[in-house]
Amino acid sequence: MTQHTTGTREQWLAARLELLQAEKELTRRGDELARRRQQLPWVRVEKPYQFDTDEGRASLADLFRGRSQLLVYHFMFGPDYKAGCPSCSAIADGFDGVAVHLANHDVMLWAVSRAPLAQLQAYKQRMGWTFPWASSYGSDFNVDFSVWFSEQQQRKGSIEYNYQREAPFEPQPEQEGTDASAAARFAAMCGTDNATYQRERPGMSAFALDTGAVYHTYSTYARGLDGLWGMYQWLDRAPKGRNETGVWWRRRDEYGGQ
Repeated sequence: MTQHTTGTREQWLAARLELLQAEKELTRRGDELARRRQQLPWVRVEKPYQFDTDEGRASLADLFRGRSQLLVYHFMFGPDYKAGCPSCSAIADGFDGVAVHLANHDVMLWAVSRAPLAQLQAYKQRMGWTFPWASSYGSDFNVDFSVWFSEQQQRKGSIEYNYQREAPFEPQPEQEGTDASAAARFAAMCGTDNATYQRERPGMSAFALDTGAVYHTYSTYARGLDGLWGMYQWLDRAPKGRNETGVWWRRRDEYGGQ
């Protein structure tokens, strides 16, 4: 028998109407935050970044492909990885469906990673994705947008990620259900060690192209990416919510028969 609160349809409706008011307030607050994002000052991008794409070498301006807006998902896939981050992969599973709509609304969506293009292409084929994915291998792009850090920074505690400084990296006991356990598991799934895995970080950055100049307009990291992670938006509306006791997800081709 369920341990959850039960009630009549009338009781459910009364509680639902009360919740609806809170949901509407959250929606209004979200709209206000979106307006504040759009009001941030634009910063001109002066550095001539170069990327490897399926069509050849490209500048940051080239990634716009004729649009005036560019969204970049900083996908965790370093040169030492054997496969892409499982969490980034779960987020990227939703890209193909929305990329075509964005492209027809003056917005290009790209993933960018530090791994060489051939590694990205092979993984993209494995996952069956079609969204554009560029390699920033050999450039400062990931460094400048705070999604890759050196071993020295990691060791000295000079990593500044998600707008705050982190403590020096120290291996932690991999107790089940802890962040250390999750990172170690994902590192193994990527074919690398924990420290190397954690020097890559996820994020999302937005850019505008205006009269030939590229401007950085917005970046978000860590839990700021929750809204882009489609499965969590569904789970938040499921009866048991996220219902997590540890890392449960994996790449979609690794679940086995369903």
